[in-house]
Amino acid sequence: MAYETIVVERDGSVALVTLNRPEKLNAMSRGMKAELVEALRGLDAHPDVRVIVLTGAGDKAFVAGADIAEFVGRTTTDQWHLYERGTLYDAVDGLEKPVLARINGLCLGGGLELALACDLRIASERATFGQTEINLGLIPGGGASQRLPRLVGPGVAMRLALTGDTIDAREALRIGLVDEVVPHARLADRTSEIAGRIASKSGVAIRLAKAAVKGASRLPLEEGIRHEQALFALAMGSEDKEEGVRAFLEKRAPRWKDR
Repeated sequence: MAYETIVVERDGSVALVTLNRPEKLNAMSRGMKAELVEALRGLDAHPDVRVIVLTGAGDKAFVAGADIAEFVGRTTTDQWHLYERGTLYDAVDGLEKPVLARINGLCLGGGLELALACDLRIASERATFGQTEINLGLIPGGGASQRLPRLVGPGVAMRLALTGDTIDAREALRIGLVDEVVPHARLADRTSEIAGRIASKSGVAIRLAKAAVKGASRLPLEEGIRHEQALFALAMGSEDKEEGVRAFLEKRAPRWKDR
């Protein structure tokens, strides 16, 4: 399907979704957000896709934030109506398949919130990060007040939200905001390596492992362990478990069926 503001590509079982407004530093308009939700949900349901990668077009920005021009004149009631339709950030967070953010430049405001909703964040050494809404007289509205503290701790999250300051990739790595920083020229290849490594596993196990780990930040310990046990029991009954065990015992590569 052709889109106006994003590009969707496939390389085997890895899908690459590129936010394609480089002249606007990939700022997310309402139209772009709608296209992203549609594309991502389609990929999540696609039987041949195991991993999704998000990135921005060009060398300057992953996503510089929301399209601020759309904020002019928007009222409290308008905003609530938008929330009632659901948000891009919650849609990304709710995908069953792993989503990797390939952060190639500016990652600010809503762009950082998009990255926070992803499962892994691989950053170029040139990337810059900031929760910059306060500079506009606003606060984070796409989940950062909740997801950011869970990732970097409440003190660091509070500082970023209250100051609107930006940080570089090395500082982002130090505080745990990103999982890896690589030379800019290596970003695409390194992200593809990680995505391919994940995609080489059973699609069933990938989805269940993601669900189990995500439960750690959302459930009390005892409830989380029970959640893990329920998912482990599901994995134990899968065809892929039988194939994986047989392949291990027969000393050969497994042939996953994703069921």
